[in-house]
Amino acid sequence: MIYFNTDYMAGAHPKVMERLVQTNAEQTVGYGSDDYTARAKELVKQACGAPDARVYFLVGGTQTNATVIDGVLAHHEGVLAADSGHINVHESGAIEATGHKILTLPSYEGKVKAEDVRGFISNFYSDDTYEHMVAPGMLYISFPTEYGTLYTLSELEDLSGACHDAGIPLFIDGARLGYGLAAEGNDVTLEDIARLSDVFYIGGTKVGALFGEAVVITNPDLLKHPVPLIKQHGALMAKGRLLGVQFETLFTDGLYHEIARGVVQKAIRLKDAFVAAGYKVEVDSPTNQQFFRLPNEVVDRLKENVGFEMWGPRGEKESVVRFVTGWTTTDDEIDQLISYIK
Repeated sequence: MIYFNTDYMAGAHPKVMERLVQTNAEQTVGYGSDDYTARAKELVKQACGAPDARVYFLVGGTQTNATVIDGVLAHHEGVLAADSGHINVHESGAIEATGHKILTLPSYEGKVKAEDVRGFISNFYSDDTYEHMVAPGMLYISFPTEYGTLYTLSELEDLSGACHDAGIPLFIDGARLGYGLAAEGNDVTLEDIARLSDVFYIGGTKVGALFGEAVVITNPDLLKHPVPLIKQHGALMAKGRLLGVQFETLFTDGLYHEIARGVVQKAIRLKDAFVAAGYKVEVDSPTNQQFFRLPNEVVDRLKENVGFEMWGPRGEKESVVRFVTGWTTTDDEIDQLISYIK
């Protein structure tokens, strides 16, 4: 079998694993107070062009989303998000479990529009009974989106402006941020992400780390006491050095971006093969997630030798499927998949 189910099926990139082994027997203070973590924070801030940002390392994406959203919102507030957004469809109610409602907006291939954000907020405060309703307290988006699509720089600027005009923060989920930044045609940089958002995170779990996400807080008014908040949400590692070592490695000599570029290149080769074979692209993603609408007989045939995900319920004649490349995906595996497609 060859696997294209997702991008976190393997362990850690060899360079990350090598550093973890090299430092394995060292004894350091816990909870991220070690020198490795301190250096990793500085490297992340340098990469973001945000020397005054605050950086914290959490264990996983769901914990990160729940921690940040719960920490930012007041008790009576909810989070605006695309109806297709990850927190709304694939986190088992983790946000609702913290006591906050997800206020959904229409999505356009996974993206939300600034005009819809402005419209929602305007309509909310135009209602004389708004104090009896859940208030929009922040906007959540992801880059890339749940469908592997990307916001343009202009779209991000519009969203950022809409949020700041309304006095609410913009939070960007960057679980697959590296793959968005590495995509052909992308005009957004890591510095842009840091400049336009109030808080975001750089995903490690899906981009070469064994586990871990780096939360970057650029708005000094947000999350004044993050460490106890992170601990309350079960996202603070006692052996915090393990996170520091990984992100120090990923952000040394451009490794994070190098991993992402190679993974995206293989995904585009995969997409080109499906297109050449006459199959329909369901969503035109330039990232490592690729979506196709395939006849059910093709789905069943491929499943005998290939791992991938059904994207939604099986259709009567055709079904939408997702293929994802990761840092362990090889050219030989792509060749093998192409032979099965043919």
